[in-house]
Amino acid sequence: MTGRLEGRSALVTGSGRGIGLEIARRLASEGARVVVNDLDQAPADETVALVREEGGIAVPCIGSVTDPAFAERVVATAVDAFGGIDIIVNNAGYTWDAILQRTTDQQWDAMLDLHVTAPFRILRAAQPVIAAAAKTEIAQTGSARCRKVVNISSVAGLSGNPGQAAYGAAKAGVTGLTKTIAKEWGRYNVTVNAVAFGLIQTRLTSALGDGGEIEIDGNRVRVGVNDQVLESAKRLIPLGRAGTPAEAAAAVVLLCLPESDYITGETLVCGGGWNG
Repeated sequence: MTGRLEGRSALVTGSGRGIGLEIARRLASEGARVVVNDLDQAPADETVALVREEGGIAVPCIGSVTDPAFAERVVATAVDAFGGIDIIVNNAGYTWDAILQRTTDQQWDAMLDLHVTAPFRILRAAQPVIAAAAKTEIAQTGSARCRKVVNISSVAGLSGNPGQAAYGAAKAGVTGLTKTIAKEWGRYNVTVNAVAFGLIQTRLTSALGDGGEIEIDGNRVRVGVNDQVLESAKRLIPLGRAGTPAEAAAAVVLLCLPESDYITGETLVCGGGWNG
């Protein structure tokens, strides 16, 4: 543990598996206390146990980020457990792909609810907590300590991707949300940035035959990427390979460290040189 985030509290949505799990681990390794969220109890508990085994501090908050009551609950979990919020990583997400004419209203709404509305609600719920803490610090010392928001986007939201009209539109919305909140929260010394992932090795980007299905709110969603698309993407990636969850998490943590205290309103592409 380096301690660069010692005394800070973080909440990371979708941190029971994959990239989110690695983000939680990396933040904890830097000294942050972490609220771990997952839709299911078991993955969240496993992440919490792993963080604790590695010497960190973590508590779980189970539930869907799309539940209208979730935002207030996850913010309350951070405040009750750690006294406040210093870092928010809006990471929870999945893809539900179809070409435009086969995209249903349900798919469209699900992607926007998950990737845009849920982060919006969490940030809205966190605002009073962050603003009050910043104002107190300014009154006491003349300045507020730097807090961080990192919203997860995708190269699909920057350049588009066939079969991902809903997902791409939602991730493009993340950029607008990020830039707007960066301007609103600058007065509280909060940096708000996004990380747009390229091809990262997770269950959602495994070969289509291997990806299987996931169940979300009673819907069976097929996940995975066509073999030809995977091979084509790898050829187009300058580094010649997909990224790992640990590498993706590292890009997020970069924007949570003190070294990034004067970077805000930006979108960092983590794609091995490929931006779609």
